[in-house]
Amino acid sequence: MGEETIVNDENSSETTKPSPKLTLLPLVFLIFYEVSGGPFGVEDSVKSGGGPLLALLGFLIFPLIWSIPEALVTAELATSFPENGGYVVWISSAFGPFWGFQEGFWKWFSGVMDNALYPVLFLDYLKHSFPVLNHVAARVPALLGITFSLTYLNYRGLHIVGFSAVVLAVFSLCPFVVMAFLAVPRIRPKRWLFVDTQKINWRGYFNTMFWNLNYWDKASTLAGEVDRPGKTFPKALFGAVLLVMGSYLIPLMAGTGALSSSSSGEWSDGYFAEVGMLIGGVWLKGWIQAAAAMSNLGLFEAEMSSDAFQLLGMSEIGMLPAFFAQRSKYGTPTISILCSATGVIFLSWMSFQEIIEFLNFLYALGMLLEFAAFVKLRIKKPDLHRPYRVPLNTFGVAMLCLPPSLLVILVMVLAAPKTFLISGVIIVLGFCLYPFLTLVKEKQWATFIPEETRPVSGVPSESQLDEEHGDESAASLLP
Repeated sequence: MGEETIVNDENSSETTKPSPKLTLLPLVFLIFYEVSGGPFGVEDSVKSGGGPLLALLGFLIFPLIWSIPEALVTAELATSFPENGGYVVWISSAFGPFWGFQEGFWKWFSGVMDNALYPVLFLDYLKHSFPVLNHVAARVPALLGITFSLTYLNYRGLHIVGFSAVVLAVFSLCPFVVMAFLAVPRIRPKRWLFVDTQKINWRGYFNTMFWNLNYWDKASTLAGEVDRPGKTFPKALFGAVLLVMGSYLIPLMAGTGALSSSSSGEWSDGYFAEVGMLIGGVWLKGWIQAAAAMSNLGLFEAEMSSDAFQLLGMSEIGMLPAFFAQRSKYGTPTISILCSATGVIFLSWMSFQEIIEFLNFLYALGMLLEFAAFVKLRIKKPDLHRPYRVPLNTFGVAMLCLPPSLLVILVMVLAAPKTFLISGVIIVLGFCLYPFLTLVKEKQWATFIPEETRPVSGVPSESQLDEEHGDESAASLLP
């Protein structure tokens, strides 16, 4: 994808530079930042869980019933459809372009809401040292400045984002390794078993767990930019699973084991900086705050890359107007990046827990579609070329998807009425947008990439999809 010539508009012949492909190590850390970025934001799991026990159990059990199944589904489908757009292409192939568009809209909106968290988290860590950031007059300009700066870095190139992720992750995790060593003499294992059942907030607990362990499928929207995706993606996902689990469990065990159980109620986003001060001193607190800043930079960059390349991929298969596929001289999707950055600015006024609950609801809807598509493609397209195949038969993959499906349904059921209302409005908006864009294409009010000139290979066109869904006995997706 990165080496192709893209026509920016009808009257332009400007071409992009060949953009370097993502290799294994940068992809591991990009996935790490899509999902985690370190323990920043997991503090609420201790408070909402009434103590350390449920938080530690959650980060041991949830990856088994959620993260690993989602990573396996992503590994198979991302290597079967190695194109920008990722899950949009999977759903379109299984259920048709209407549901593919809905998946893209829900996931993009969820991703933008997720990205709005990171400038907020960044300032939450800094406000412990700079109380002025609690005031709106200082907070709003700071949020805007952070968003614009990080958006520009994303514009400069995906390979820069990938290698930056490696450096940022090493810097962000180092203080927690030091904190763990310093905490060893003070750790009392019985503190890990503390739980106050009167203070458990199940909705907050499940939402925090779900948010900290999802988005394994996000990197699939960059599949067209990955070197040898059939081999690289499964290895990268496996490495990222281990990295994410370690980055959560080690700091949590160190902090909760070294501090008294009475401090459980103080655990909220940004509290790890205070934990560092209590264990190591002011210097460790400052290091953790700097690490939080760097981590949020990496999180923002990884999420915006996926959101922007998803819009580019949707444009390349004719779901969005052609200008969304326009690339800069650095090979990045300029309009798609600006569109995502605008969404981040408008959503960053919301609180941490509000953003988590809204994005989790929309993300959960999309994941139910992905699990259904995974099973249906096994039945509908048994001969589809799968460079990586989950070593289970059709019944086995259905059972693999059952526990995470029940989990996302639970997260949705626990949502507040306000979340149901706002999510319902977004869903209705998506249902209306698809026929509107179809009308725009028919009336030629905007330019769409014609089927015969689309730079995407191996992705079904609208006519192919119509034929497939008109006759379920049609031939397999790939010629």
